[in-house]
Amino acid sequence: MTVATVPNDLEAFWMPFTANRSFKKAPRMLVRAKDMHYWSAEGRQLIDGAAGLWCVNAGHSREPIVKAIQDQAVEMDFSPPFQVGNPKAFQLATKVAALAPGDLDHVFFANSGSEAVDTALKIAIAYHNVTGQGARQRLIGRVRGYHGVGFGGIAVGGMVPNRKMFGSALPAVDHLPATYNRAEQGFSRGEPEWGGHLADDLENIVGLHDASTIAAVIVEPMAGSTGVLPPPKGYLQKLRQICDKYGILLIFDEVITGFGRLSAAFAAERYGVVPDMITFAKGVTSGTVPMGGVIVRKGIYDAFMKGPEHVVELFHGYTYSAHPLACAAGLATLDLYEKEDLFGNAKRLEDKWADAVHSLKGLPNVVDIRTIGIVGAIDLAPKPDAPGKRGMEVMDETFHRQDVLIRIAGDSIVLSPPLMLNENNIGEIVDKVGKAIKAIA
Repeated sequence: MTVATVPNDLEAFWMPFTANRSFKKAPRMLVRAKDMHYWSAEGRQLIDGAAGLWCVNAGHSREPIVKAIQDQAVEMDFSPPFQVGNPKAFQLATKVAALAPGDLDHVFFANSGSEAVDTALKIAIAYHNVTGQGARQRLIGRVRGYHGVGFGGIAVGGMVPNRKMFGSALPAVDHLPATYNRAEQGFSRGEPEWGGHLADDLENIVGLHDASTIAAVIVEPMAGSTGVLPPPKGYLQKLRQICDKYGILLIFDEVITGFGRLSAAFAAERYGVVPDMITFAKGVTSGTVPMGGVIVRKGIYDAFMKGPEHVVELFHGYTYSAHPLACAAGLATLDLYEKEDLFGNAKRLEDKWADAVHSLKGLPNVVDIRTIGIVGAIDLAPKPDAPGKRGMEVMDETFHRQDVLIRIAGDSIVLSPPLMLNENNIGEIVDKVGKAIKAIA
């Protein structure tokens, strides 16, 4: 393996969600990827325990997806999405809608999860306007929720570092409580037994603000970026019931959970709940080309289609909405998911994955473990004088010495490998993470 050339000057790039000074002292540089693995600049092979950034569900550099992108770049590199269409956009929208449950029949394309969330929030408020309920402008998120980094997303989100530097964002916002309680849910597999009653707090919020002012509730079915918080049993179903009772729209943010991560096309399918909108991104192209979007129920779409036909119904969109390369990548990715039954593979391996990750219980500083689908989180006791430092030390150890890529959320190790994994991959990932936990103890 040829050693890659690393730039001498790392200063110009201000890296996102990164401790830049720490990184640039000891860079973690990736230069190649294939299937379940990355290669470092030094030529070391690392197994991908994070699916890139929750997104490479089909595995890296898969030939059908690569070829589809190459062919599309030759055929047509770009087409304007306003007032003009490209065929693959309509084909992909049809395939995405077919995977969604119920009457979630219409797809609005964006380019990222953050854009998808802001799009869904705008559609929710606009929907109430066009149906004569313009006072419904309040948005309800959840503590420890993550909905991207747009001003709308950080307003309804509930992760303090993502919010505190940026002002009030949107004014009319409230939050449900977080669903995680370590004392009641510690070392849970799948959906915890305790916590379904926390959905009842939506009744309190309605009592405070009145339903006539509330546009939508947005939640991740499984809160991912905050450290893998599966929904308690009955929680999502109860939210649906309360939203129906008061005419509030329910949005599932499935940017992480969509496309097989929880052993189904969407978490909505796993839990038997039909939300009013689903946001998606990441896995729709297996991370190859940026793409996101919102799947909308038929009644919401139809509400906008009542004015003169020559008038724009929704004044919203992006230059790169339904970009031809992204659409080609999405079509090839969805075909690959189906051909290789990758969602089924995730379902078949879910119990073995949970057994393996929970085998780390009892290692030094491990205070909780949570698994659901092909996702796992291992909480480490924070250092009293430096919260988050133990997580950083594990990440450095896994990358530089154990040859496995992980994610961290503070002092939580987060695992979400590509869905093409097998039992040997599971064993390798968990073994290497266990060695790293011991090494930094």
